[in-house]
Amino acid sequence: MVIIVGLGNIGTQYENTFHNVGFMVVEKLAQKLNIVFSKEKYKSLIAEGNLNGNKILLCKPTTFMNNSGEAVALLKKKFHDARIIVAVDDIDLNQGVIRYRERGSSGTHNGLRSIVSYIGEEFERVRVGIGRDETKNLADYVLSKMNEETRKIINDAIDKAVDLILEKI
Repeated sequence: MVIIVGLGNIGTQYENTFHNVGFMVVEKLAQKLNIVFSKEKYKSLIAEGNLNGNKILLCKPTTFMNNSGEAVALLKKKFHDARIIVAVDDIDLNQGVIRYRERGSSGTHNGLRSIVSYIGEEFERVRVGIGRDETKNLADYVLSKMNEETRKIINDAIDKAVDLILEKI
């Protein structure tokens, strides 16, 4: 089984914000796999499907970003042998850059920090670069809405992240 967790914040006020890029990745994956987010379990909205004989569970934690580890810990407890891939935004990468790691630290990301605090560093991560805006405070930037030009760059990166995840599965 492969669990793909997209990090973000639940609520319409957070749609189309930089911090919800992880949600956007799993939503795009759901479209490609023709599955829907239809259940709420493990403190997450979930979509279930199959790919090449692998059971796939897509998750969007409902705990808000900084407490994402609560949801991932429940998933890990239930599916202890599952492979976990986390999709997340990354301010330390330029907009549109994708980075994959099999394991590692949380870096500057509070959502990853929460997951590491609950289950350790042994999970895969796909980071989607959102860059920084030095004119804004960090929280204001990551929770800001993307303009049309930026959204195109991020959408292209999301497509690349989805392709990378499908390749890794």
